[in-house]
Amino acid sequence: MRAAWYEEFGDADKVFRTGEHPKPEAGEGQVLVRVHATGINPLDVKRRAGHRGPMMAERMIPHFDGAGVIEAVGAGVDAARVGERVWLYEAHLRRPEGTAAEYIAIDATRANLLPEGQSFAEGACLGIPAMTAHAAVFKDGPVEGQTILVTGAAGAVGNYAVQMARNGGAIVIGTVSSDEKAKRAAADGAAHSINYKTEDVAERVKELTGGKGVDRVVEVELGGNFETTLKILKTGAVIAAYASMAQPVTPFPFYPLLGLAPSLHIIGCFTMPEAFKQQSVTDISRWMAEGRLTSRVAAELPLEEIGAAHAMVEEGRQVGGVTVTIG
Repeated sequence: MRAAWYEEFGDADKVFRTGEHPKPEAGEGQVLVRVHATGINPLDVKRRAGHRGPMMAERMIPHFDGAGVIEAVGAGVDAARVGERVWLYEAHLRRPEGTAAEYIAIDATRANLLPEGQSFAEGACLGIPAMTAHAAVFKDGPVEGQTILVTGAAGAVGNYAVQMARNGGAIVIGTVSSDEKAKRAAADGAAHSINYKTEDVAERVKELTGGKGVDRVVEVELGGNFETTLKILKTGAVIAAYASMAQPVTPFPFYPLLGLAPSLHIIGCFTMPEAFKQQSVTDISRWMAEGRLTSRVAAELPLEEIGAAHAMVEEGRQVGGVTVTIG
C-alpha cells in the first residue's frame, strides 16, 4: 500500500518519505479501513518535529484523524460494517501507524459512522478537534440556557465548540481576531463575536450579559487570557481549557478565585472516560446527519505533498482543517 512516513524527527520538507509499505490486516476487535483522507493537527506536527515522545518504530506513519471506508473486519466485529463510511480518531495513539496510508487496521470503536452528506475530507477534520470541543462544552452535563464564551471561536476546536454549544441550547459568545472570522463564528451559531484585537473583551462580555458574566469559558489560551477571564465569570462558573501555548505556566491568584469559586478543567480528549468518548461520537455523528455540525476544510493536498501540508499547519494561518487525500 502507499503510505507516508518519517524515520527521524525533523523539518517536514526534509524527513517525509512516500512509497510502498506493508498492508495491515484487521485483528480481533478491529476494522480494516481504506483511508481516503487523513487530517493534520498541531499534535501531528509537534510529534513529527520530535516534541511529543520518542520514535516508536523505524518508520512512523503520522496522523491521528482520518476518514474512509471499512473493507474488512476482524474477529468479534459485525461483518455488516463492511462498506461503511467512517471517520477515525486516536489512530496514532500509542502506536507508530497513523492514517497517512492507504489502509489502517484500527479498533472498531475508533471508526465511526460518517453520514453520506459529509465528504471524506470533512470527516478527516473531526477527530481531535471535535472530540476536544465536545469535552470542553459538555464535560459537566447539559448546557441549555447557559452563556458560554468560546475563545478562538474560528479555530479548529473553537468552531466545533460554537456549533456544539449552540446545539446544546446555550447562548454563545466568541472571541475572534478579524471581521472575516466573526462572520464565520456567526455562521457557526455564535450570537455575538468580540474582536479581541480591537475591543476590550471583559467590558464587551459584561455589556452583552448585563453584567452577569458567563457560565463557562471554552479556553484556547488559559495563561494568556486568565486576567480577562477572572473579570467575566459568574460565581461557580467553569473554565474548560485545552491549550495555553503563549503562557504555558499559569500562576493563579488564589483570593480572587476564592470569591468566584470556579471549576477548572484541563481538557485532553485522549484522557476522557471511555463512556464519555462514546457519547461524544454519538452526538457528533448525529449532529452531522442532522446537518447541525459541519467541518471547514481549508486545503486538500495529495499524499506526495504531505510535507507542504504540515508546513501549512505549522504556519497556522489557514481557517479550517488541512487534509491529505490518498488515492
